[in-house]
Amino acid sequence: MPSQRHSPARASRAVPHKIRIIGGQYKRTPIPVLDLPGLRPTPDRVRETLFNWLTHLWDGDYADKAVLDAFAGSGALGLEAASRGAGRVLMVESDRRAAAALEALRARLGAAQAEVRAGDALPMLAREPGSFDLIMLDPPFGQGWLERVLPVAMRALTDDGMLYIEAEAPLVPPEGTELLRQDRAGAVHFQLLRVDRGAGREPHPSGMV
Repeated sequence: MPSQRHSPARASRAVPHKIRIIGGQYKRTPIPVLDLPGLRPTPDRVRETLFNWLTHLWDGDYADKAVLDAFAGSGALGLEAASRGAGRVLMVESDRRAAAALEALRARLGAAQAEVRAGDALPMLAREPGSFDLIMLDPPFGQGWLERVLPVAMRALTDDGMLYIEAEAPLVPPEGTELLRQDRAGAVHFQLLRVDRGAGREPHPSGMV
């Protein structure tokens, strides 16, 4: 998650000093959480639920999957995907201190399939149309990020690609997507959507409930 998060919903989430990778090759590896404003990683229970969904949908085979963690923060989501064996993992983080810490951990793990980029997710998404099987979006709450990033993210997905979204309210599935799974943990709503290209090539988000 990015570090520039100041919404009340985010502030209410307890911030651990360290979290751990849950499963896969790097299981139990600690992930440092920097003391930066609003930097709050996806809770273990939410990550475990998400990756249970993905393991079921992908029959446990991550090897040929390209994954983007667009608001990476601590890297909890992207590193979990790398640990499970995803063939390519791109983690984008706008705060350079958080990105540097994430790159140091990636290098220490020897995760050659993963890449960390410091910068804005939007232009990076725009440069990679049709590239990703899964894009994970956990942007700052209450700043209109999802409305801006969703159309670009959907164009960056493969034809049967999936979107994982964390938000302060459940998202109405955008035109051209199918809601596969959804759940809630405290103030955080999380959903997994699949793109349906047959429903239109240029879908747009329809907003939040």
